[in-house]
Amino acid sequence: MTKKYIEISFRRVSSLAFSSSLTLEPSLSINSKPDDIIDISAITSIYRPGPLGAGVDKAYIKAKKDPRASYLIDAVEEVTKETYGFLIFQEQIALLAHKLGEDISLEEGNKLRKLLTKKGTGKGQEEKEAIREKFIRGCLNKSIPTDTAKSLWQNFEYFSGYGFNKSHAVSYSILSYQCAWLFNYYPECWMAAFLDKEPESRKEAAISLAQKFGFEIENININTSTRQWEISDDGKTLIQPFSSIKGLGEKAIEQIMQNRPFEKIEDVLFSEDIVHAKLNKKALDVLCRSGALDDIVDDRFNGCKHFWMACIQDKPKNQKKLDENIEIYSPEEDFTREEKIEYISDLTGIFPFDLVLTKEIKDSINRHCVPALGNWDKNLGVAWFIPREVILKKTKNDKPYWIVKVIDDTSTMTTIRCWSVKEYDQIHLNRPYAAKLDHNKDWGFSTRSVRYAFKLLG
Repeated sequence: MTKKYIEISFRRVSSLAFSSSLTLEPSLSINSKPDDIIDISAITSIYRPGPLGAGVDKAYIKAKKDPRASYLIDAVEEVTKETYGFLIFQEQIALLAHKLGEDISLEEGNKLRKLLTKKGTGKGQEEKEAIREKFIRGCLNKSIPTDTAKSLWQNFEYFSGYGFNKSHAVSYSILSYQCAWLFNYYPECWMAAFLDKEPESRKEAAISLAQKFGFEIENININTSTRQWEISDDGKTLIQPFSSIKGLGEKAIEQIMQNRPFEKIEDVLFSEDIVHAKLNKKALDVLCRSGALDDIVDDRFNGCKHFWMACIQDKPKNQKKLDENIEIYSPEEDFTREEKIEYISDLTGIFPFDLVLTKEIKDSINRHCVPALGNWDKNLGVAWFIPREVILKKTKNDKPYWIVKVIDDTSTMTTIRCWSVKEYDQIHLNRPYAAKLDHNKDWGFSTRSVRYAFKLLG
């Protein structure tokens, strides 16, 4: 199987399972040592707030290590042996009710499963009580003591609070296992497919995750990008696609891919093979301002802004006009850092963290274990972020305060209320900060002192 085939195949796989396969609680999956898909399904089902809060994860690990479970009756062993005596799946409740109850059909057992997983009274409560009576009666007819029958029903009630649908759990687990296997053996292909599949609202977090796994990210490049995320020849770099650029149509992308490589701007502007009605001035504008043309900005230009003015804003029709433009616009140099940030953010929907977070700042954040605001730790009370907008507001008592919109590499746009702002308070946009913040469910994040709570990094 070729790497290209693997890569193409991955494009068809949902990225949902990737997240689940990487975020599963390590101690649970490692300590339980799953042997088959059912084990993985059970672990997946247990790793939710209800079972974890009840300590089922610890009890499950203990039972798996020493599987000499004590079963109330043989029927319970038959149904729950694969989960070491625990009622993990909703279907187990339905099956036990069918096996032990008096004339409880599989359909009625499935109805019980649904009734137990829903709260409320009324008709549903009456149906549940009717099935309960048939269950107790059936147990007694099978010589099961009343106390044991009632205990079994109590287990139904208890485990139904967090029981998971087995058919769903198995489906998810098969996909998660496949994704984990593929990521282990073909990480670069898988990561490219993952970036393709993640929605734009989570793209920055996906890119951050790829970087944490050791991949470099190459910005959009007119000579190497395609319609989807691509992989460098060495398998260590992921190349952002043309499809990320707002305002760049499919026809323009087609012209680029059919006529490259481009060594200089003349290859783009004056090529007779290019249909310039499709790769037009608007397309070239967004390509330039998104950084996709940086590869062909040669030493005739003082920077990207000089290049943009001479080659695109005042688009030349021939070589003579291009040479004149280069001279005319020579006082222009490069776009400012702020302009680059806004252009890339607006055109690609991805905040250029590489223009804001230097390696030194990243290392400092990691060394001091400061989480992004999107990964807020209430016990720590400190997080890093990048302000994107400051909005002046006033309280009912006419006192000024700020609402600061911030972003971080989890793709989370968050607001921070800064109370009691002073004339000397200042927040720099598009610069990294760490801050000690308060948080409550009503106001979200807030601080009483910008001066002492906010620390500019770098």
